Amino acid sequence: MEHSFWEERWQRGEIGFHQPHIHAQLQQFWPGLSLPKGSIVFVPLSGKTRDMVWLAEQGHKVIGAELSELAVRDFFKECGLTPAVTASGPFHVFEAGPYTIYQGDFFALPADALRGVAVCYDRAAMIALPPEMRPQYAEKLTSVLPPEAAIFVISIEYPEGEIKGPPFAVAQDEVRALYGKLYDIDVLEVRDGLAASDNLKKRGVTRLEEVAYLLRQQA
Repeated sequence: MEHSFWEERWQRGEIGFHQPHIHAQLQQFWPGLSLPKGSIVFVPLSGKTRDMVWLAEQGHKVIGAELSELAVRDFFKECGLTPAVTASGPFHVFEAGPYTIYQGDFFALPADALRGVAVCYDRAAMIALPPEMRPQYAEKLTSVLPPEAAIFVISIEYPEGEIKGPPFAVAQDEVRALYGKLYDIDVLEVRDGLAASDNLKKRGVTRLEEVAYLLRQQA
């Protein structure tokens, strides 16, 4: 999947994947992580998700990684913030308030950028990538996260072939294959997500499950 695919989607405003509301499973299960205020949360392929705002409201510092400069600038504009922008290797780093967003290619992100991260929150990264890219994504993510960091994942499953992703369906067996060698995987909930997914219903999806996972590195 080429960078231009996502850049063009943002430029044309084709961002049906962007959810204006806070994800219900984030609100339901996040308190159970019992993170102290000031903890750092990483959001890969962050877009301009309002989930980052909710995480900051819980007292966390938020680090994002996003390819589209337009998405990053929109996020800060919608937050009413004017970020400082600096260059760091192949990235432009946008910083304001509790937010630091690395604008550039996630696969070039250095581990130093995520020093001190307590939890990675992946709601829209893994499901944005086609099957052939997901092993590379999981390998990159686990190589740059601190060993002690947990991963909170929300994925989706729908009948194969009903739509052409993204978003892509990711089965529980695939999550275990991608992460099971390094992480203990706890399925927190499987819920019907179709009623809250007008965009996917319009595209022809007849059944949709949202699956929340908590991954903790094995001892």
